[in-house]
Parts: sequence; C-alpha cells; structure tokens
Amino acid sequence: MQLFKLSATRYSESPEGQDAYIFGIFSDTGVTTDFKTAHPNLSQQIALAMENGEFKAKLNQTLVLYTANCDTAKRYIAVGLGESDKYTSDFLRQVSATAAKKVLDLKLKSFAIQFMGEELLATEDAQVLAEGLVMGSYQFLNYKKSDDEYAGIEDVIVLSNADTSAALNYGMQVAAGIVLARDLGNHPSNIATPTYLADTAEAIAKSGGMNITIYDREDFEKLGFGGIQGVSQGSDVPPKFIILEYMGGGKDAKTLGLVGKGLTFDAGGISIKPSAGMDEMKFDMLGGAAVLGIMSVVAEVKPKLNVIAVVPSTENMLGGEAYKPGDILTAYNGKTIEILNTDAEGRLILADGLSYITDKYELDGLVDFATLTGAVVVALGHRYSGIMTNDQDFADELIEIGKQTQDRVWQMPLDDEYAEDIKSKIADIKNTGAGRTAGTIAAGAFLREFVAEGVPWCHVDIAGSGWLKKGRPYHPEGPTGAGVRLIMELIRSWE
Repeated sequence: MQLFKLSATRYSESPEGQDAYIFGIFSDTGVTTDFKTAHPNLSQQIALAMENGEFKAKLNQTLVLYTANCDTAKRYIAVGLGESDKYTSDFLRQVSATAAKKVLDLKLKSFAIQFMGEELLATEDAQVLAEGLVMGSYQFLNYKKSDDEYAGIEDVIVLSNADTSAALNYGMQVAAGIVLARDLGNHPSNIATPTYLADTAEAIAKSGGMNITIYDREDFEKLGFGGIQGVSQGSDVPPKFIILEYMGGGKDAKTLGLVGKGLTFDAGGISIKPSAGMDEMKFDMLGGAAVLGIMSVVAEVKPKLNVIAVVPSTENMLGGEAYKPGDILTAYNGKTIEILNTDAEGRLILADGLSYITDKYELDGLVDFATLTGAVVVALGHRYSGIMTNDQDFADELIEIGKQTQDRVWQMPLDDEYAEDIKSKIADIKNTGAGRTAGTIAAGAFLREFVAEGVPWCHVDIAGSGWLKKGRPYHPEGPTGAGVRLIMELIRSWE
C-alpha cells in the first residue's frame, strides 16, 4: 500500500479545491457555533437530517453534504463523534479511519480534515488521527486486477490551530510499520516465504543502519537450533533464522529484545490440520511480521536505545523427512523436547529464538509475539492479546501501554505449577500441555523454559488479535498489525 502525503495547516489558511472537507459532530452538542457562522446552509441541512433521525452523530456515522459555489471543497462529510463526555483518543482514531474509508468509497483523491475533538484532546493526539487515517484507508490489492483508474488517497490536509506536524509525522511512521506487518501477513505463502521475510529484514537493516545476520538450514545443526531444524525438515522451502541489531543508544542505553514467530505456512505437519480454514495458516507468521513492522519504524525514528530482533522462519509441512510425534528435539539451550503433536510447532522455533537472544545479548526486557494458540481466541476473542510473564513489573508496563494505545493485552496466569503440565517422562519437557485445558498457559510455560534466568520477559499471543474475520473501524478483515503500536510506545517510554 502506498501511503498518501499528509500535511498540516491552520484554519485561517484553509485550503481550496479539495475533493472533500471532513468535520466531526458530537451527538449531544451538535454543530459548533463557528461552523454555523461559516456554513449556514450546510448547518441547516445537518439540522434537518438530525431532526428527521437520518443522522444522529453516533460514533462513526457519516453524512455526505453538497453545496454550490464553495471554493474549499466539492463536498462536506460529517462524521459522528458520539457523546462529548465519552470521547477518547481511540475514538479519534476510529472516526479518522471511518473518514478515510468513506473517502475511498467515494473514490476521492484529496481532502481536508479537522482535528476532530481538538478542544478535548491534546495536540499529541494528532498522532492518533494520522494512525487512524492510514489504518482506515488500508487496502491490499496486490493480486487483484482492476480496470478502475482510481489509485487511492493521494493528499490529506489536517486543519488545527495547534502545531500538530511532529505528532502527525510520528503517527504516519508508526502506521507505516503497521502497513508493512499487514502486507506481510496478506501475501500468500508462495510469495511471503522465509526468504521473503529475510529480504524484507535486509531492506530494513540497510535503511536503518542495522546489523543483520541470517542463518540458513545448513547452519542450524552447527549452531544447535534443534527446534527450527526439526520443524523445517518437512519443507523444501529454505528456512531462515533472522537477527537484526539496532544499536542506536550505545552500550549504556537500555536494550529491548524482540522475537517473532515467522511460520509462513502451517499445515500442521504429520499432525495435519483440517482442510477447512487451512488457507488462513499463511497468517501464522504474524508475530514475525509484527517484529519486522516494529523494526521498520525503528529504522525511521532512530530511538536512543538498542533493539535486538530475532525472527525464526520456516514452513511446517508433511514431506518425507518431516519430524514426527514421538521425536525428541534439542533446542539451542540444550533442553530436550518430546514431540507429541507436530502442530505445536511455533513454540519449537521460538525456543531457539528465545534461548539464543537471551544467551547472546544483555537485555533489559524481552517480548515475543506469536499466533501461538487457538485457546487464546476461545479465552479472549479478537480484541485482546494474551500476555504471560516472568516479571510482573514488566507486564504491568505493557498492560498500561496497551490501554494507552488500544493495542491491548490481557494477562493470563503463569504460576510455577503450570510447568507440571509440560513435564515429559523421556525428555526435559514435552511440546503439549494437559489435554485441552489451559492450552495458552501451557504454551507460555513451555516458552519460559527457554528464557535465561534474570531476563524480564513477556510472551504475547496474538492468535486472536493479530487477524480478524470481520473488520472494525481501523482494522480490516485479515491481519491487523497487532503489537506494532504497543512496542513503539514502549520504546518511546524507554528512551
């Protein structure tokens, strides 16, 4: 997706010749006095629509209006903001996304938009407005032919009497990372292979002055990456173990570690998945996509801290050399794993990623992202990510940031007794828990075994939040980019 040009100006310098002018209306206060003075005819139209119940200014409701002989815009679009005393920055993100979607529906190229709710929100919330505009206008049309010459939104002007330029620019940078994560998830698995992820990482490293190391199949045995080596055996598609190092803070700055599951297609291996819905298994790399999206933003904003990212990436297929139930694999940290289900493969490649990053780097915090368990969808649906931790202070920090950004996480318990569920009689641990109970927590208990002692760590399961079957205001159907806003705000708080 090509991002549009976004700029800011003051109301006194209102642009002319726009395809649309977008403004907000609260359901309880109606059209502002200033708008009534400047646009008496439009105000009368809005009043009539509200009196007749056709427009109630409910949150995300829209009304398109036309007026003759207007230099500012060819049409005006009112967006409902809901009740003024309930308005939040996330509602600003939503209504901005709604506005962008309406513009796409009308096939418009340019528009001016008020900083809706400005009197109730801080100027920093312009970041949220920019995020909403980009996230709401997201389209993935790479493989769809069309005779339509409309190429999408090209220019957007934000009107405000405050200086919003810096916040708008940062919002665009964060949103670009979300777009990258969504695009990676949307590409089919015959395109978004582990090599494709590695190439994307190389481009990010080049643009951000990062170090990059990519290990291939022939390196795995030598390095002791028994988890990804085992999972990748059944696929002819070359696996990759990707490491990005951003050292923007120097040796005395905080260092954040990120690990993302990069399972580019998951057939379940020998424990094959049902055919219904298997096409969705191209989304099993959304943890890796989130990490690459985050690193693409890091490359642009260049924060004053260090970020190490690891993305183990492979397919999980059923070839003649595929690993089997009953096999025993040895992860990077030397722990042995009894395989009882080859469809519990994500935790195996993450085992190598977590143990490697905590062995090679001194980290002040470590977060891994993975579409790991269907059980988290049962527990939390598609609105929250599940989070588990070995450090409550670190988890509390992410939970609070999740509330701020609405990239939300909900904590699951990870008491020591859950480790009983993954004990094996013939190996150190097994890759499944106690049947169908506490599946998400069992996966978290498994991953904890591969985090070095003393490293604050949070596991974030995005199996529900990472992709949607039904879209919402700033999330389309499919990949959402979950995790990008969460970690970028964590990074900003750590600088």
